[in-house]
Amino acid sequence: MVNSLSILGSTGSIGTQTLDVVDKLNLKVSALTASTNIKLLEEQVRKYKPELAVVFNEEKAKEFKDNIKDTNTRVLSGMGGLIEAATQKEADLVVNSVVGMVGLKPTLAAANAKKDIAFANKETLVTGGKLVCDAVKKNGVKLLPVDSEHSAIFQCLQGMPEKKMLKKLILTASGGPFFGKTTEELKNVTVKEALNHPNWSMGAKITIDSATMMNKGLEIIEARWLFDVQPENIDVVVHRESIIHSLIEYVDNSVIAQLGLPDMRIPIQYAITYPERYESPVGELSLAQIGKMTFFEPDYETFKCLRACKKALSLGGVATAVANGANEEANRLFREGKITFLEIGDLVMGAIDNIDNFEPTCVDDVLKADKLAREYVLSML
Repeated sequence: MVNSLSILGSTGSIGTQTLDVVDKLNLKVSALTASTNIKLLEEQVRKYKPELAVVFNEEKAKEFKDNIKDTNTRVLSGMGGLIEAATQKEADLVVNSVVGMVGLKPTLAAANAKKDIAFANKETLVTGGKLVCDAVKKNGVKLLPVDSEHSAIFQCLQGMPEKKMLKKLILTASGGPFFGKTTEELKNVTVKEALNHPNWSMGAKITIDSATMMNKGLEIIEARWLFDVQPENIDVVVHRESIIHSLIEYVDNSVIAQLGLPDMRIPIQYAITYPERYESPVGELSLAQIGKMTFFEPDYETFKCLRACKKALSLGGVATAVANGANEEANRLFREGKITFLEIGDLVMGAIDNIDNFEPTCVDDVLKADKLAREYVLSML
């Protein structure tokens, strides 16, 4: 098991739950990073005493540095700071839980510094999957999934003798707060309604992604790279109870599933302790108490983001980076009240259809595609 962690995005939902696991396992923290939440980051720094703290926002970083000048923790900012946190010498494992494709460069830096990576930043694999997987393979490091669905698949695959025996991956989706709604019913939904997730506690951006089902689309793309499976061998089923976190099907049509209460500390802890397992901070699952579980086909027509991600994955090239960049911008605009809920899907699909696709060979190509996607979204206002 690891002794010391660098946690990128320590003030977010995954980051704070990672620190719960750190407390339980009595691990050391080498670096902590945040975007703007310097109040919570200060509390974390004073408790865990990391060698390095990073505030991505440069103005906030100046204020934060002054606030903790009585400590021995160094303070950095911006992308350079994130990269240094991802390559801390003392860290055995880098937990990447930042939101958005800002996580791409630190992930590549961690892999090239031969750090194992516990991965909760799906946008990085969505935008630069081949680049990341090549770096991981080249440096012989582990890429350990933290998202509950990918952790479930990862756990199920532990019993697979040979890859040729795998038929498909089946990702479960909660369906979000708008399961069963029609396009007409979704025309005037509010940000508050979209943020009301039935099962999971997540940050605002990810919760909106769950409501549009963009989150599941991104997870399909992520699964393609994490597990080296072709897009046609990845399915989605809506499972409202969020007890089955995902499944795999073998060539003999046997299906293996991973179950547990909807609590992110289980997959976080497994990524940190892999391949070992320890007593969990999460309650025991009682199937008798659950009583029943339900399953439905996804509505690809109403939830256009899910369809858009499948299309982008089939196109290859930078299409997935375009889908992600367009979504990040549209998601933000919706949260700011500048576009409607349904326009998110329209803009993501529009970006895929209208931006020239090409094969990326470096990070700059991915960043170019992301920029074009964001410009497209803003041009449509």
